[in-house]
Amino acid sequence: MVFLSFPELFEKKNYELRIAGGAVRDLLSGMTPQDIDFATTATPAEMKEMFTSAGVRLINNKGEKHGTITARLHEQNFEITTLRIDVVTDGRHAEVEFTTDWEKDAERRDLTVNSMFLGLDGMLYDFFNGYEDLKNKKIRFVGKASERIQEDYLRILRYLRFYGRIAEKPGDHEPSTLQTIKENAKGLAGISGERIWVELKKILLGNHVNHLIQLMYELDIAQYIGLPLDGNLEEFDRVTKSIQNLCPKPMTVLSSLFKVKDDITNLDLRLKISKEEKNLGLFLVKHRQELTKAMGPEPLRPYQDFIMDSREANTNSKICELLKYQGEEHLLREMQQWTVPSFPVSGHDLRKMGVSSGKEIGTTLQQLRDEWKKSGYHMDKEELLSCLKKL
Repeated sequence: MVFLSFPELFEKKNYELRIAGGAVRDLLSGMTPQDIDFATTATPAEMKEMFTSAGVRLINNKGEKHGTITARLHEQNFEITTLRIDVVTDGRHAEVEFTTDWEKDAERRDLTVNSMFLGLDGMLYDFFNGYEDLKNKKIRFVGKASERIQEDYLRILRYLRFYGRIAEKPGDHEPSTLQTIKENAKGLAGISGERIWVELKKILLGNHVNHLIQLMYELDIAQYIGLPLDGNLEEFDRVTKSIQNLCPKPMTVLSSLFKVKDDITNLDLRLKISKEEKNLGLFLVKHRQELTKAMGPEPLRPYQDFIMDSREANTNSKICELLKYQGEEHLLREMQQWTVPSFPVSGHDLRKMGVSSGKEIGTTLQQLRDEWKKSGYHMDKEELLSCLKKL
């Protein structure tokens, strides 16, 4: 059997197949899409039959009731979704019905820039002026904003995320869109914390983040997504200005909004953040003010001492996030090049020198460790042991 390429299988059966959604947006923006989703007029059952008889492997069928089939071809997964119409929506999930009408499928997508299809021959199918909006860097809902939002309230955050990704400058919104978002913000209370956190993290790492978080407060969104009611917007503004090019973790950016550690506990209750994220937030809020660079020739010393005294594995990466938070770009570079020195003396060395009792070995090692620390971790074994004679 001659192995057909995956588009040829569809063509042979007269099913239409086009690239859909985010991949089209990225291709038109001159970016390489992370993954390419396809849309088709074939139903899931028709696709299954077609792929199976062509010997193509299908991956789990979790998406099938929503119309998505995942085929494994040439070491790659391809997601192909049947065109569909939302029949019932509850603000979180939709029940769908299949269709062969491309415009009807585009109608149920969230934003105009995400509602385009691209034929494999390069023909663009754009029912809602998505390409114009993309060229003008405008973010708009497809059709009526209130209808799109009420189908899935998470779209409020998706609007903000894509604004941060595509818009040229902060504050370039249609007033009516912002008004609609404000009127519907309460709907976010019904959205799971995990879904919100995925969107929020992307917003925190995108452009215009200061503007977008300010908007979350102005539009009454903050209270429904676990952010503190009296977030520290001045500190957030200050930190986001200096952290931009330092590749911070989302939590590092967000921590500047928190005044007290309870703010992180509340965020965690609402969003179910990971243990690592929670610990990073608590660390930054606790140490951002008192753990700062030293005056004089060794500005990094306080941070190095902190790492050396710490008994935890990932203190080094937390300290790097703290330096980003503080906007200390040069110190961060130095820190990233610094390797944690290992203490050169062992109990075995002390035994050889005649120190025998375990307790004595313990206290002596600690004294030598203090000397070593004072020397900026430069003293070697010989110097430390000669120091022992003085002790």
